[in-house]
Amino acid sequence: MSSPKDWLSRLLEIMTVTGQLDVRCAYGSPWRVVYEDFQPGEIPYHVVLNGSAILEGLASTAPVVLQAGDIVLLPHGSAHALHDGSGRQAGPSRERSDINVTVSENDGRGERLDMLCGRFFVAPPHDRLAREFLPTSLVVRASASEPAGGTRARLTSLMELMRGESQGFRLGGHAMLNALSTMLFALSMRLASESDQPPTGLLGLAGHPRLAPAIAAIFNEPAFPWTAPELAQRCNMSRATFMRQFQHSFGRTAHDLLLAVRMSLAANALKNPMMKTEAVAEAVGYQSVAAFRRAFTELLGMTPAQWRRTISAPSHANERADDEGLPLDESPVAGYEPTE
Repeated sequence: MSSPKDWLSRLLEIMTVTGQLDVRCAYGSPWRVVYEDFQPGEIPYHVVLNGSAILEGLASTAPVVLQAGDIVLLPHGSAHALHDGSGRQAGPSRERSDINVTVSENDGRGERLDMLCGRFFVAPPHDRLAREFLPTSLVVRASASEPAGGTRARLTSLMELMRGESQGFRLGGHAMLNALSTMLFALSMRLASESDQPPTGLLGLAGHPRLAPAIAAIFNEPAFPWTAPELAQRCNMSRATFMRQFQHSFGRTAHDLLLAVRMSLAANALKNPMMKTEAVAEAVGYQSVAAFRRAFTELLGMTPAQWRRTISAPSHANERADDEGLPLDESPVAGYEPTE
């Protein structure tokens, strides 16, 4: 078994996230930019370096005021708009290609905005983790005062690095900006989980210290046949209290999180054409290949063999024999006791 790690490190190992800076916006008021729905697996982000912006257009979400030092991520890739809030008609903008980044400018003479806009990419099938376990929008504010070495201070330093790399010619600047974008995702997740009022979903769960032992157990030992009483005991809670607090913070059960982690690990393992489905099932805690196949199909919408076909081109005959030629087994999931 690998050495224990924190839940965020494990999550980023499972669903590898890469980043890309697309454009630097340099606008004077009035201005407005509109984004349509993004492709699956794309998480847009905006970093306000100077000035302010109003974020709106997200369903059932009130407009959000963004100030210098604020970062907004949209894990569901939802359509949205950003504007200066003046209510005046925005004029046209124009783009020019700098060495390392595209710059979008206008002729507005009001308050100036300096904003970096880009995307994070999460490969399938892990993009569903972002949609299901992260909020529609996530705003983190790095401008608040904090002792040196804290997450906010580190995020502020990262933003300054991105600002510098996006200005003028610097050797390797484009690659550096993409690498810094990837770091931006991890630091934003950390700061959000440290908030006094973390959002719902996985970040809300991580912001509940008493549940930390259960989260660590699920991410570090997903193949273990965890039951609700065992996870509750790790948190020094009764079964009923554990289930209630987990459901309240996460919006789902511990079994749902365990299943998602197991199937994500399985999807990664299935990329190896030399690894048989039976071995993958056992590696993620299933004694029955049939039970594993049912769980994988129910969660990801395709069989393990179909998933293999989407990422490689092995012998279809071998896939069918490996994944579909075994008798069905109605035994439960690796000894796990559902927490519902």
